[in-house]
Amino acid sequence: MKILFIFFFLTVQLISGQIFSLSVTGYSGGSLMLDSGRSSSSNSLYLLKHTHGGWGLIILENSRQDLWVSDGKFTLYLNKNRNMLFIRDLTPQDSGRYTVGLSAFEDMEIHLKVIEDSCCKRMKRQEVNLGRTGIFFCEYSQNHINHDKVVFKEGKNSIDEIINSTWKQVRFSWFNIRDKRHFNVIITAVKADDGGVYLCGVWINEHSYSYYIINTVHLQIITKVGVSTVIGYSGAALMIKCEHPQHKTKTRYICKESSAGCSGEWMKNGDVSVDEDTRAGVLMVFFRELKAADAGTYRCGVKDSEYTERFTQLQLDIRHGAKYPKVINKSVHLGGDVNISCQMAKKMKVYFCKEDNQRCQIMRASKEPQMTPGERVYNVSVRDAGVYWCGAETRDTHLTFISLTTKIQLSVIMSPVVRREGESAQIFCPYDSIYQSKSKSLCKGKCSTRDTRPLDETVREEKERLTLHEDVTASVFTGTITGLTAEDAGKYWCAVTLDRELNYLYTHLMVIIKQELSLTKYEGDDVSIQCRHHDGDQKSFCRAHEASACVKDGDSLETIRDARFSISDEASAGVFTVNITDLRADDSGVYWCGAHLITKVNLTVIKDFSKIVIIITGVCVIVLLICGFTLTVCKLRRKRTEITSTSDKGKRVKNTASSDSRRDPGSAEMTSPDEGSSDELLYASVTFQKQQESLSEAAVTFRTRQVYSDYTTGNSHQFSVDP
Repeated sequence: MKILFIFFFLTVQLISGQIFSLSVTGYSGGSLMLDSGRSSSSNSLYLLKHTHGGWGLIILENSRQDLWVSDGKFTLYLNKNRNMLFIRDLTPQDSGRYTVGLSAFEDMEIHLKVIEDSCCKRMKRQEVNLGRTGIFFCEYSQNHINHDKVVFKEGKNSIDEIINSTWKQVRFSWFNIRDKRHFNVIITAVKADDGGVYLCGVWINEHSYSYYIINTVHLQIITKVGVSTVIGYSGAALMIKCEHPQHKTKTRYICKESSAGCSGEWMKNGDVSVDEDTRAGVLMVFFRELKAADAGTYRCGVKDSEYTERFTQLQLDIRHGAKYPKVINKSVHLGGDVNISCQMAKKMKVYFCKEDNQRCQIMRASKEPQMTPGERVYNVSVRDAGVYWCGAETRDTHLTFISLTTKIQLSVIMSPVVRREGESAQIFCPYDSIYQSKSKSLCKGKCSTRDTRPLDETVREEKERLTLHEDVTASVFTGTITGLTAEDAGKYWCAVTLDRELNYLYTHLMVIIKQELSLTKYEGDDVSIQCRHHDGDQKSFCRAHEASACVKDGDSLETIRDARFSISDEASAGVFTVNITDLRADDSGVYWCGAHLITKVNLTVIKDFSKIVIIITGVCVIVLLICGFTLTVCKLRRKRTEITSTSDKGKRVKNTASSDSRRDPGSAEMTSPDEGSSDELLYASVTFQKQQESLSEAAVTFRTRQVYSDYTTGNSHQFSVDP
């Protein structure tokens, strides 16, 4: 309808109105301001651009007769009762034929040509300090060295002239530098309201109409309220609190200075986030992982208006070295408790924060300086998993720096999944409901790192073995692998895709190979057990009834700690060997080789009875030798006794006869019978003769004679009684 209306209107104009034509030249990147040269009390009615078919494409329509009509690029306005057209940011595509409806009876036809020139490539931004003298310059083409120079300032729905060749406002001046093809504009005692958009260029006034070839300068009025320096460490994190509590309703910002000005382009790498607390008048800036490129000069400030601002200048110095960050990996079972702590070089006020969706949410700030601060997390859930930072505070007038030098990676552990080769395994990944709409991943190895092996790639050769399913209601997604092989064993991570992958939970898939190893050994023997491993898994040897019981805190197999046990690695062969010396009966049991790829080992240690027989035989031989020796000694002694008895026999007979001849009639005598063989016992007999009258004075005398036997030597005694 608008096109038909314009077509009808133009038809009427051709019949009853006046159309005058003019030609203008503009420069790509610059702007063009056209003065119709016609006095009018009302603004133009419309602006259209002619197409190749002769039809007009309406750009602006001013049916309400507003004094300012704009779509951002094209503007129709009334300036000192003159109809004006302003076209910004010219491009070659803007070339063509335009019609401006000045009134119901008069139109202006414009033939616009846009050409290239280095003078007008881009808009400029210039900063000047409040209260000081400010200077900005305007370039122009070589074609317009001799044309008059002009400066306008754009207001709200107005464009006001500030300087021309014959007139200037107070505090404003200019001088031309012809050889450099630009002129400088000087403002003394800069005020806050001097900020804004300035349109400066040349005035071409050679016809009944005139136009201005314009460059745009954005003049920013700045106030620097302080300068601070902060030191960060490569790989560590940094939090900056920009505090302007007296300007709570104003817009706060942070930018990095460069030759092109102060911009936020540096924030697009995803490692920097900004969070504003309007109630406290604080802007929180978080650098996740500092890099050498982050060093430089920053501004942390507040905008009083679109073109006035105040800020604290921050000089960030990045240092490199192995000292920071300190990285601590902690794992805790779902529902367990964990303590998060860090170590300070000296007592300082310490902050703990947790990374959450591009920010580091402050959990706690110590009220008093501490050296070993800590934070305990109870009844851990999947929401608690993630990256925590700990660091010390440094306070300045308008800035607070928190150098986060300790990184704590907290992972939540699910129970291990233990299956045998050929079976199926399900890996469950519960997640926080706040991540319901986020993309999830199940990876062998941490997601989005160099060791990543996404589950669909792990089994890419047999994709039918993999099934992924998400239960939104239960906030859990599940990966199922069928027909397990040795290559499927490993550590699996669950991750949520935020601005980067958040690896929050892991579990172990432990695959028991089909081939078991059964060994029977004697006590005191040594044994070597060969186990398979792959993927650089930790080499471990564990004793337990079930393989799942070997997982210590869900992290790795617990190796037996005994000096008799040792491990030797043969990495090239994909095996390692467990050596056990001096086996004992209590070493018998079930063992598991490996961390994820597991071999079951049944070890039986029995007593060696052949050794006992040998010992008993040895003892018996010794006893027999002792007995034989004893018998030999006894026989030798017996033979000696026989020889001695024979030699003494004659002596005893002679002595007996002699004693008999001297015996008195009233004597008593003990005699020994004749010795028979050595086997007979020897007896002594005593005979008494009694004489009544002399009994009281009787005397008894003894004579001694030796008597021998096979076993011992005795003495026989002969005595007599004298009256």
